[in-house]
Amino acid sequence: MRAVTWHGRRDVRVDTVPDPKIEAPDDVVVEITSTGICGSDLHLYEVLGPFLDEGDILGHEPMGRVVEVGPEVTKLSVGDRVVIPFNVSCGTCWMCGHGLYSQCETTQVHEYGTGASLFGYTKLYGQVPGGQAEYLRVPFGNTLPIAVPDGPSDDRFVYLSDVLPTSWQAVRYADVVPGGTLLVLGLGPIGDMCTRVARHLGATQVIGADLVPERLDRAAARGTTVVDLNSLDGRLGDAVRDLTGGRGADAVIDAVGMEANGSPVGKLAQQVTGMLPDALAAKLMMTVGTDRLGALHSAIDAVRRGGTISLSGVYGGMADPMPMLTMFDKQIQLRMGQANVHRWVPEILPLLTEGDPLGVDDFATHRLPLESASDAYATFQEKRDGMVKTLLMPTRDGA
Repeated sequence: MRAVTWHGRRDVRVDTVPDPKIEAPDDVVVEITSTGICGSDLHLYEVLGPFLDEGDILGHEPMGRVVEVGPEVTKLSVGDRVVIPFNVSCGTCWMCGHGLYSQCETTQVHEYGTGASLFGYTKLYGQVPGGQAEYLRVPFGNTLPIAVPDGPSDDRFVYLSDVLPTSWQAVRYADVVPGGTLLVLGLGPIGDMCTRVARHLGATQVIGADLVPERLDRAAARGTTVVDLNSLDGRLGDAVRDLTGGRGADAVIDAVGMEANGSPVGKLAQQVTGMLPDALAAKLMMTVGTDRLGALHSAIDAVRRGGTISLSGVYGGMADPMPMLTMFDKQIQLRMGQANVHRWVPEILPLLTEGDPLGVDDFATHRLPLESASDAYATFQEKRDGMVKTLLMPTRDGA
C-alpha cells in the first residue's frame, strides 16, 4: 500500500510499504477514505525527530470502511463505515471506564512514562503505524472504532478522530458559563473549531487571536471577535482587557502549544536540539527540554483573576519556566491533556447526524490525493495558500 512516511526533519514522503494484517483476534483492517493532517503532525515534521525512525507511518485522523475483521470482532462487519480515534484505547480498563481514554492502562507506554498510545505519533506514544495510508490495522475492534452512518460525505464525520473531541474537551475544560467570555489563542484547525464549539455551548463573547490573515478572516466570518497579533506589538493582554471591561477573559484556550511565536530562547533550544544525534537529543528533551511558551504566557496575562486556562496545544518540554507567582496570585485554574475521544463522542455525534451546526461540511480548506502529502506538509508548516485544514484522500470514496 501507499503511506506517508517520515524520513527526517521536514522530509515526509509517500512510499510503498507492506499492507497491514490482522495480528490479534479483535483487530480490524480499515481501508482509509479520508485522513487529516493535524497541527501536531508539524511537531513530527519539525521538532520530535529524535523519537521517530525512518519509514514510520504518520497520521492520526483517519476514517474509512472495514475490509477485514478478526475472529473475536462482534461489533463490526466488513463494509461498516468507521472513524478511528487518535487515542489507541481499549475501552475496558479502569482509566477508560472513568472517561480517561488518553490514559488507557492497556496501551500506556511505560518505557517513556507516557499515557495511551497514539496512532502515527512517535516512540513516546507507542510507535503505532498511522492513518495517512491506504489501509490501517486497528486494535480493539469491538470498542475503539466509532461506527458512523452512510450518506453524508466523510467531511461530516472525519473530525471525530481528533479535531472535534479535542476542541470540545478544550472548551469543556475552559468551563465558560453561558454569558461568559472566552479567548482562543491560535486559529488553526483546533482553535477555529474551539470558537465554534464555544458559541454552540453558550459563550457570549468569543475572541480569537492569530497572526495569519486568512485564519482571522475565516473566524470573523463565523462571528468571532478577532485580534490581529501583528498590530499589537506584544500587548495582547491589554487588547483583551479593553474588550472585557478591563477584567480579562473568563477563560483562555491555548491552541498553539510548543510552536508559539515570540519565544526566541525556546526557539533556539528547539533548533539546537534538532541538530544533535537522536539519542542525545531524545535524552535532552526528556530531561531539560524547554518549549516556546509565548502563547502560554499570553494566556496567563490575558485571563482574568480566578479564571481558567485550558491547554489543547501540545507541549513537550520537561523544564519549562513558569511564572508561578503570577499564576498563584491570580488564582488561575489550569487544565490540560490529550483529548479523551470516546468521552465526548456521545455529545458530539448527534450534532453531526441531525445537521451541521459546527460547519464541518466546509471546514477543510484543501482536499488532496495522498500522493500530495509532502507538498501539503510544507504548505501547512509555512502557512501558505490559505491552508487551515487539509484532508488527504487515499481512495475516491472520501471525495
